[in-house]
Amino acid sequence: MRQAGEGKQLNTPAHLIMGLALFGKPGDRQRIAGGLAGGLIPDLSLYLMAGTHLLILKTPPRVVFGQMYFSEDWQRVFRIDNSFVLWGIGLALAMSLKSRWATAMCGAALMHLFFDFTLHNNDARAHFWPITTWVFQSPLSYWDPRHFGRIVGWVEVGICLLLATWLWQRYRSVAMRGLIVGLTAVETLPHIIFGFMFAAG
Repeated sequence: MRQAGEGKQLNTPAHLIMGLALFGKPGDRQRIAGGLAGGLIPDLSLYLMAGTHLLILKTPPRVVFGQMYFSEDWQRVFRIDNSFVLWGIGLALAMSLKSRWATAMCGAALMHLFFDFTLHNNDARAHFWPITTWVFQSPLSYWDPRHFGRIVGWVEVGICLLLATWLWQRYRSVAMRGLIVGLTAVETLPHIIFGFMFAAG
């Protein structure tokens, strides 16, 4: 049975950190909001659909991530919110309208899709809809050890720690620093905990 990454599949904190770092700007709430939104939105449908089944309907995780994730109904949704084509059109419109928040949002979403495109193997999505439903299965995965997931995962943690350190220096408010610490903790702690567990074993 094919299997999506269950807990590791929901890797949004890394995308939020990167979106804030690349597209946010201290003192510019529109760009901050846009950068965070773009980091989140491509994963939002997965959170909503998986969360509904896991938390409300009590569907077993192996069914959600081993069967439902790959169903045509779910993939049809993913083609829309993970489309380079649609987000690219959105970025062009946002730039033409000189909208700071929309430009940051679409830019961060495209960055999100770029990393998903390069770091998903059997759980990859059709990123070029509506032109094609072709799916690129990258030789690398950010979670699957069969495709260098442990190495890629630690590289990802390192990048996020560097970006978080830089963001801490840029943003001085308690709220923003609290957000940065929270996102960094959610991104890094699972790697550290599981790393110690595997080392101890």
